[in-house]
Amino acid sequence: MNDRKMTDAQRAYEAKRAAKAGMSLEKWLVEKDKRAAAEAKEAAAAAPPPPTAAAKKPGFFSRLLEKAQKPL
Repeated sequence: MNDRKMTDAQRAYEAKRAAKAGMSLEKWLVEKDKRAAAEAKEAAAAAPPPPTAAAKKPGFFSRLLEKAQKPL
């Protein structure tokens, strides 16, 4: 989080959190960015692969033709 993007209220809130953690505001923001980047990297690695065409349900007409070709 860049100081230019933060409002005074946000900066005060982050300063309180940094003081509670025993860090300076700048160090806290750098650590916060590192944690966010690591979590995003883990989330991207854990995301399931996109569905393939084989997993897609056949369309209405495909199902209708398939039913029509089955014996009674």
